Formats: sequence, structure tokens, C-alpha cells
Amino acid sequence: MARIIDVVEFLDNTGNEIVHREPPDGPGDFRFGSQVIVRQSQTAVFFRDGKALDVFGPGRHTITTANIPLLINLIGLGTSGKSPFPAEVVFVNMKEFLDQKWGTQEPIVFRDPELGMVRLRSFGVYSFVVQDPSRFVNGIVGQQGIYTTSEVQNYLRSIIVAKMTDYLGEQRKSVLDLPALYNEISAGVKAQLTDDFNAIGLNLKGLYVNAITPTEETAKAIDERAAMGAIGDMDKYLKFKAARAMGDAATSGGGEAGSGLGLGVGLGAGAGLGAGLAGMMAQAMQSAQTGAAKPGAMTIICPNCNTSNPVGAKFCNNCGTKLVAGTIKCPTCGTENPPSAKFCSNDGTKLS
Repeated sequence: MARIIDVVEFLDNTGNEIVHREPPDGPGDFRFGSQVIVRQSQTAVFFRDGKALDVFGPGRHTITTANIPLLINLIGLGTSGKSPFPAEVVFVNMKEFLDQKWGTQEPIVFRDPELGMVRLRSFGVYSFVVQDPSRFVNGIVGQQGIYTTSEVQNYLRSIIVAKMTDYLGEQRKSVLDLPALYNEISAGVKAQLTDDFNAIGLNLKGLYVNAITPTEETAKAIDERAAMGAIGDMDKYLKFKAARAMGDAATSGGGEAGSGLGLGVGLGAGAGLGAGLAGMMAQAMQSAQTGAAKPGAMTIICPNCNTSNPVGAKFCNNCGTKLVAGTIKCPTCGTENPPSAKFCSNDGTKLS
């Protein structure tokens, strides 16, 4: 035979239980005169046959037809109201649940006005209280005997992330400007969430953005943008990089095999980059003071495009051709001489 319940109460030792049912495993035998003790931070909802008959605030409550008048129609007065009847009490914790975590499980894509498409993660905390015990118990908890913060966190987190995504998308701010707007973002998202929390019987007390962080790829793009800003003149920087890349390709490896590889890479790069890159490389070499030959100076003629190059140049500064097979032009009479010649074959001028 089921135990007659004379006094029912609940203490939450974990601090995480939003809802707790007594008895925990289903309805127990109550009778008129049974007492329900509700503590200051609690509200109790009295159920019989699945119906919420009354809501008890803090204090000691004695079950009578005075405080639960519907019971007189449910159990009748044939036994003067002394017979047991199955019922249950659901205690709702009315304290403020602090330090509830929220965050994006996957990066969210945004259109950044400065960086283009970026992928961001966001994290923060929020707090809530149960505003409408009956609505929360009937709409969310249902028949669960114990309902903790962990069981509602996933649902609330998904709502918060959805509103955060929508709010950030409407702001059209660069990720570089967001750290200065955390307070404004927190307030704006909290305002959008009020109705969603109220709909399930909760009151959102506070919401805070702790961080909005880029993914590794986006962070790399931000670093590159900062580096470009530090460089200053991007046109000169690109020309320098193109010339250095061509030189690195030509000097990679050693010996005849290395020279062949360097020549192949150099010619391939020259063909791929085309006339535009060739022009940039020439300007870069000129700005590095290795530029075109001055009038009256000895030069090496490129066998491919006939461009004059300074003596000692390994590659043509116009087309990138290796100058091993080039000739030395006499500065006096203009006669072309083999690259190994020390004197001009026409007038005897010293060539090196």
C-alpha cells in the first residue's frame, strides 16, 4: 500500500535543478490536511490527474478544499474528504540561474565590408529566471520528474545563436570594429530574445558577449591585411616580390643540373607571367639599382629580345632569358664580342 504523504518539501543541493517533482517517481497518496512546504526561492504547482490545480508561493500550505476547490469535485465528499487521493507537487526553482554559457558550435559566415567573406565564432554568458511556473512546467518540462539547466541549455543556446547571427548580419560592421561594440551587441540581442524566453515562461535577466573571434583562416587574412598596411606602397612591394621570386627560381639547385632546373623554372615563370610581370621585374631591378645600362657602359645583348643588360647580369631584365649565350657590346664602337672576350675584336678596347 502506498505511503500516505503528510508533508512534502524539496531542497536543491546541486543548485542546477529548475524543476523537481515530489514524489519523484509519480503521484503519491495525499489527503486533506497534508502539508506542502515551499521555500523562499521556490514555487510549487499542485497536480492531480495531470491537471495543475493550484500554485503555491513560499510558506507552509495545508491541502484543503479552501485552497484547492477543484478537489471537492474530483474526489467527492463520500468519506468526508479523509480518503487518500493520488497527486503530485512540482517544485520550481525561482532563483536566478547565473553563468549559463552560450556559444557557436560551428563558425558562422559573414560578409565583412573590408575583408570580404569571414568566418566567426562567438561566446558569452546569460542568466534567466522562471517567470511563469505553470507555463514552463506544462510547456517545457512535461512529465519529467527532474529538469536541470543542462536540459534546457541546448534549446536556449540555439535561440541565442540564431538571434546573434541575425543581429550581426544587420549591422554590416567589420570584424575589426566588433570589439568596441560588445555592449551594444549584447543589449541588442537581449532585446530580440525577450519574447522568445517569455513564450516558454522564462525571463532573460542578462546576456553578455565575451568574445567574437575569427577562425584561423580569417585571422590569417587579418594578419596579411595588417602586413600590407605596414608595407605602404603595394605596387613597389609586388614588383620586388616578383623579381625576387624569379631570382630564387634561377638559383635553386647547383651544378649543371641546378642551372638547367633554374633556367627551366625561370623561363616557365617568364612565360606564365607574361609581359606584365616582365615589366614589373624590370622596374623592380631598376629600383634596386641593377637597372638598364647607361650610355657608354659595356652591356650584354639578350639573344632573345636584343635588350641591353649590364655586364654581369645572369638574366635579361626584359624577358628573363638566361644570358650565358649573350655577347658583350664594345662601349666605343658597338661591336658585339663573345662573352669571354677581354678586348674588342674591332678596336682593341678593353672589355672587362
